[in-house]
Amino acid sequence: MRKEQHHKGWNEIKTNDSWAIFKIMGEFVNGFEKMSKIGPCVSIFGSARTKPEDKYYKLAEKVAKNIVEAGYGVITGGGPGIMEAGNKGAHLGGGTSVGLNIDLPFEQHDNPYIDHDKSLDFDYFFVRKVMFVKYSQGFVVMPGGFGTLDELFEALTLIQTHKIGKFPIILVGTDFWEGLLDWIKKTLLDSFSNISAKDLDLIHLVDTEEEVITILDSFYKESGLSPNF
Repeated sequence: MRKEQHHKGWNEIKTNDSWAIFKIMGEFVNGFEKMSKIGPCVSIFGSARTKPEDKYYKLAEKVAKNIVEAGYGVITGGGPGIMEAGNKGAHLGGGTSVGLNIDLPFEQHDNPYIDHDKSLDFDYFFVRKVMFVKYSQGFVVMPGGFGTLDELFEALTLIQTHKIGKFPIILVGTDFWEGLLDWIKKTLLDSFSNISAKDLDLIHLVDTEEEVITILDSFYKESGLSPNF
């Protein structure tokens, strides 16, 4: 006779949360140990769905190549699309190519252009985001979806609230980002006053790889800092 299915109660389900702490700690420790040896780099974000023939894939590759040739390393989310383009450009430029991969049921898989000793895997988005912010000297944000927007607004929030030091946030692609920036200015700032005018100064909008390097170099010269490689 078949036994009745046991339905777990709230306390029984949540008891497992305590053990998840050890896995989360493990991801932090592993990430800190590996990333501290690499040093801070520039992170490139963008859609995993962008194809190699797309203009933004090609542009991301050029941006990444220019970044490493200027003395910076490149960090991406380690997957396909724009992430692959970023690692490919860094690889072709002979620079450091880091991939912070996340375990997802679709889209995500390691790309072949990550340095073999600089590929990290994560189960938790929030741990992975800490690595991006802690070890990045700048964010280059290509066209993307919810994940890209999540990284963008995470960085903006942390800088705005002075939880981290200011660093360049560069949006690449006027045709993609202009509508969002218009909404931020007209709705968040002008209509509702939910942000300050100076918050808009945190964001740079460009269309070429040369502009990206100019912004990065200018910021670090003004700050008295230099690339880490």
